[in-house]
Amino acid sequence: MAKAKKAKKKARTKKKANREVLVVASKVKDYIKAQGLQSSAEVVPMLSEKIYSMLDEASERTKGNHRATVRPHDL
Repeated sequence: MAKAKKAKKKARTKKKANREVLVVASKVKDYIKAQGLQSSAEVVPMLSEKIYSMLDEASERTKGNHRATVRPHDL
């Protein structure tokens, strides 16, 4: 059972690695810099993954409501 979990997690990680970044890195870094902070190299890809997660959840909610349009309240 543990092997199946590891294999599933590894497949999920591999899938994430192939995803396109959904945010403008310079804008994200400028925003963080304006807060008087520095950003690590992992901030932009992690933010993009969070956005993918939000969009995946919104898509599931939309499908669950038998709609074809993702609306703001789905987020």
